[in-house]
Amino acid sequence: MAENEEDNIERDEEFEQPIEGEQLENVIQVSGMYQEWFLDYASYVILERAVPHLHDGLKPVQRRILHSMKEMDDGRYNKVANIIGNTMKYHPHGDASIGDALVQLGQKDLLIDCQGNWGNIFTGDRAAAPRYIEARLTKFGLEVVFNPKTTTWLSSYDGRNKEPETLPVKFPLLLAQGVEGIAVGLACKILPHNFNELIDGSIAILKGKKVNIYPDFITGGMADFSAYNDGLRGGRVKVRARIVQEDKKTLKVTELPFGSTTDKLIDSILKANSKGKIKLKKVEDNTSDEVEILIHLQPGESPDKMIDALYAFTDCEVSISPNSGVIEDDKPKFIGVNEMLRLSTHQTVDLLKLELEIKLAELHEQWHFSSLEKIFIENKIYVKLHGLGYEEAIELTHELLKPYIKHLLKEVSDDDVKRLLEIKMRRITKHDSDKAEDKLLSLEDEIKQVKYDLEHLVDFAINYFKEIKRKYGEGRERKTEIRSFENIDAAKVAVSNVKLYVNKEEGFAGFNLKRGEGDLVCDCSDIDDIIVIREDGNMIVSRISQKAFFGKGIIHIGVWKKGDKRTIYNLIYQDGKAGDSMMKRFAVTSITRDKEYPLTKGTPNSKVLWFSANPNGEAETVLVKLKPKANVRKLKFEIDFSELAIKGRAAGGNRVTKYGIAKIELKEKGVSTLSARKIWFDDTVQRLNSDGRGEFLGDFKAEDKILTIMQSGDYQLTGFDLFTKFEEDMIVLEKWNPEKPVSAIYFDGEKQQYNVKRFLIEPTDKKTSFISEHEDSYLEVVSTDWLPQIQINYSKVKGVEKDPDTINLEEFIAIKGLKAIGNRLTTNKVKNIDLLEPLPYEEPLKNEEVEEDESEIEEATAESIEEVEEIVQNEDEETEEDEEVIEIKEISPKEDDKKIDLSPKQKTKSKPIKDVDDDDVQMKLF
Repeated sequence: MAENEEDNIERDEEFEQPIEGEQLENVIQVSGMYQEWFLDYASYVILERAVPHLHDGLKPVQRRILHSMKEMDDGRYNKVANIIGNTMKYHPHGDASIGDALVQLGQKDLLIDCQGNWGNIFTGDRAAAPRYIEARLTKFGLEVVFNPKTTTWLSSYDGRNKEPETLPVKFPLLLAQGVEGIAVGLACKILPHNFNELIDGSIAILKGKKVNIYPDFITGGMADFSAYNDGLRGGRVKVRARIVQEDKKTLKVTELPFGSTTDKLIDSILKANSKGKIKLKKVEDNTSDEVEILIHLQPGESPDKMIDALYAFTDCEVSISPNSGVIEDDKPKFIGVNEMLRLSTHQTVDLLKLELEIKLAELHEQWHFSSLEKIFIENKIYVKLHGLGYEEAIELTHELLKPYIKHLLKEVSDDDVKRLLEIKMRRITKHDSDKAEDKLLSLEDEIKQVKYDLEHLVDFAINYFKEIKRKYGEGRERKTEIRSFENIDAAKVAVSNVKLYVNKEEGFAGFNLKRGEGDLVCDCSDIDDIIVIREDGNMIVSRISQKAFFGKGIIHIGVWKKGDKRTIYNLIYQDGKAGDSMMKRFAVTSITRDKEYPLTKGTPNSKVLWFSANPNGEAETVLVKLKPKANVRKLKFEIDFSELAIKGRAAGGNRVTKYGIAKIELKEKGVSTLSARKIWFDDTVQRLNSDGRGEFLGDFKAEDKILTIMQSGDYQLTGFDLFTKFEEDMIVLEKWNPEKPVSAIYFDGEKQQYNVKRFLIEPTDKKTSFISEHEDSYLEVVSTDWLPQIQINYSKVKGVEKDPDTINLEEFIAIKGLKAIGNRLTTNKVKNIDLLEPLPYEEPLKNEEVEEDESEIEEATAESIEEVEEIVQNEDEETEEDEEVIEIKEISPKEDDKKIDLSPKQKTKSKPIKDVDDDDVQMKLF
């Protein structure tokens, strides 16, 4: 103990005092030991455990399993437990690792023929115990993987057996199966590819063509390979489950994304549902041999939107990062999958060449010995050897063969003679000269064919691949659909699972304010961004949270969407404590979260006087009232925001007045000043949307309306607000064309007859009836086609059936007023009325508005300019533009003797601000 303690003390002092030179020989540096041990261990794990070899695409454990199965192969199934036991002769890492690797190989359905419960790749269920399941090599595996004649052999770990260095695989097995492994400081992930596509790719390579292959997964699904990057590091593959709509209330998952199971997928769906990202009624798993997960929706949920939400918030869409690392020449390398296919193809050609060369040598050897045998028997050389010793017989046989062996391809060796001497008498007596000659001719034909194949090696390899595809390619068609995925905006498909509250005075906002602490703003998602604008003119956008402080004096709060160009903010503010009042219109399309942006010029003590947020670019008219002042005669005037261009949020704006503003009031609500908006109707949830779901209704401008016709015989015109609700008995919904007539057939309850009428929709916001008011009246047929047709089917009268009539309603009755009763359809007894396909009709073009004469415009503009006493200067300078804006032209004050010249583009008449005093500031906007 004392000596050990002294040694320890001496080693501790090593860091303080240098050891004498004579003692350095006994010192082992600890850092060096660790470095060597780590590198040895890392190299072993990389080369011998986790990473596949480029030549055969197998990890060592997989190679040893296949070699063991070949060693045990007798055509029948073997217990997996026995295979594991036999493999342990070659693999020193225990039965569990061998069993797991064997099950994984079997589930790939390529090299191993499985029998029993081998687990389920869809549900993730494990295989049965090794003693209950059996396996054998497939015919494909036996044909392309093994050939002892072309295999390099090594000693096993204990030196008792021989195992292959790599198997002579004549197929791109690595790409067909795929592989995943994690070593020390290195990982690989090669995705599986389609069997037939790999063969086609190899054939294309041999023909000198360029190939580009993409993965194919046994679980199917859909995949976007636009960022695949040839399978190298940095690439990414998006894989989605296949989701189909069973009905309006049910979705069905029929295929899984690669690497997922039904249990994992359902868990992710339930997790998203519990967090409020999606709203579901229940989820059923009916998976057996095929995937079937039923997702039942809550009432009112859109199936299309829910599919997008499932991709956005659950494992229905996963992202895979490939990493094609392999072992070549005992070193790890990273090679693209197309290069791997090329190398594998050329390796297959080399192996085929080697097999042909071995076969040619064997045929030559067979032909050589068959020729010797024929000479030996037909010339009865064996007779002359009677009574001689073994060595003497060998020498004499050499002498006796010399006259007959001039045509042979090589010299006769002692081994050849020994084989001749071992021929049994029974074989000699049964020798048939003709058969021997036929055998030689047959061998010569085979030799000729092998030589031809060697001379045309590429064609031979192509035929080899074609034969492999013919024999084993059936049923191996591509399962994963190649698609290009659109980016799903999670904020658009997230359900409104929280409520946004705000305390404007105290400046707090969030979805977890206590009762009475704030006012409800709207329903939103917990991943939404919210925009806050304060009365000091500052704006901030932040992710919604439970409770956050945004500053006192909040005048606006709402949900903000990135890239939203349709929400326009109208603003009037005072620049500083006593500065001018400015006005501006702007959109907020991009920001940095949690950063304050001034909507004013940034002058201290600036104040917002008027603010409105308009989801569809509406521009209102406001009445501005000034503070009384001695030299101001008129103290109020109107401002129409539609005359102001939309600019960036950093713009300073246009001057409204230099005098103090007492009050600003809303004079008139405005309409949208933006371009037409594309609107769709989702019949499942009976809602409008601008996301492309459902039936496209058209491009809507501010004045456009939606026409709905109900089964009750009423119609209604509504706007295209996305939150509009429609009647349950609605049978027609379309964009309203004021010139397009409506054709209706209804049963008049009072007169007990069918009437026909055609009329134009009268513009009104109220629900309007267009059939008679009798309680027995009902609508039979309605059409908004230009040239509708109907077929009348009549009831039998006294056993006689009248032929149906086809009627063109446009010819049957003219367009009349809304209140008209219409014409009687028929005097016969009607069985039913069917609406047929309308006749072809080309809608008339709308009359284009005639432009006003340019000279009249200039004259009118000049007259307007003379009425303006003072023109507001545009003092703002654009510092940031979120989108292209309409240009604002402003006219500066001119002297009386100067002529105002307008360019031809300025054809809109000037409109001065109304009721402005002589001393007040007026503004001209174009």
